[in-house]
Amino acid sequence: MRSLALALLLAAPATAETISEEIARTGLGPTEARLAALPSPSNEDLFALAGLRFLGGIEQALQLRWQTGVKADWSELPILRLPIPENPNAIPFQAADFTALIKNLDADMDASREALTKLGDRPFALPIRVADLWFDINANGSREPGEGLAEVTGMALGGGRMFGVAVEDPVITFDTADAAWLSAYTHFLSGFASTALAYDPEPAIQRVLDSSNAIYALWGDTPPHNAMDMMFGRQVDRVAMVLHALSNTPDKTLAQDAYTHFLAMITENRRFWSLVALETDTTGEWVPNDKQVSGLGLTMPPGTGARWQAVLADAEKLLKGEVLIPHWRFGAEAGINLKKAFDNPPPVDLITWIQGEGLLPYAEKGPQMSMQSWRDFEDFVQGDAMLFAVFLN
Repeated sequence: MRSLALALLLAAPATAETISEEIARTGLGPTEARLAALPSPSNEDLFALAGLRFLGGIEQALQLRWQTGVKADWSELPILRLPIPENPNAIPFQAADFTALIKNLDADMDASREALTKLGDRPFALPIRVADLWFDINANGSREPGEGLAEVTGMALGGGRMFGVAVEDPVITFDTADAAWLSAYTHFLSGFASTALAYDPEPAIQRVLDSSNAIYALWGDTPPHNAMDMMFGRQVDRVAMVLHALSNTPDKTLAQDAYTHFLAMITENRRFWSLVALETDTTGEWVPNDKQVSGLGLTMPPGTGARWQAVLADAEKLLKGEVLIPHWRFGAEAGINLKKAFDNPPPVDLITWIQGEGLLPYAEKGPQMSMQSWRDFEDFVQGDAMLFAVFLN
């Protein structure tokens, strides 16, 4: 009898590995490659493929940062400010590295949307254990301390003001609404990429790298008289890179690409909220509606969706030129038409912009934008507006 039971046990099929478990075991890249090769992927496979390509875009950026030793103090740019382990053998950062990072990120966002387009609005439910997600930052194929999603992104799961309820080992069940959320985020990052590339930053970055190296060559062996360079040198170099790049006349095609992506981001975010409003379950929610509970322990005040959509509606009006950006020199009846600026993007000249002359081609009479919806949102989430904005997109 015992031998029969043993035989039946051995003959029984092994429990199939979930996608979440596969990611934990092999990482983002190998799991994405397997899913991409499937001849007939399921709805869950397609969403996982889109999500892995999205996270893979972030991973390759982190890998490049690790290889070149770029610090996490680039607070001006997404991804470049995420904390990662130090590389004691980093190679010197080159201007071409930044261009490669941005172009690769944009390509991964395109690939993510390709999978989402194939998925469409078809229903699915994909449980993912947050602790299974990790970035292979040093590209050695194995998970090491500091490479977990929560560690890299600073997601204090169960902690911080916006995380009101501690959740131990959270599992998120992603569904159709979350596909729209992901699509919106890919458009945001593609919009950022197109904006950055429009100003052709590579020569500006190389110029500052070269001048900085020449400056340090003058130091010799005598210690500096103060700590000014240690405290501010890197920041000053970054500001110089940005200002040199912004002084270029932007590429109109790339500026239009950015404009299209930012509008698409708002459209997809609006679609997300319309889909999540229809949900009645409350299982492992990523972004919950008013009747659901966050799988992350996130405290979402009732009405958060409506308040955030009001912020997006104002942003859409601004992008379309229906409201104008106020300027201190243009009075109360005129402002800057942002759509005109995207249609015919200008180089950034701080002197003429502050004085007003450089913005005259984009100035017109009309209603000025109001920050009231954003102020209302700030009051509504009790000081956590930026954290919620990053999360809600």
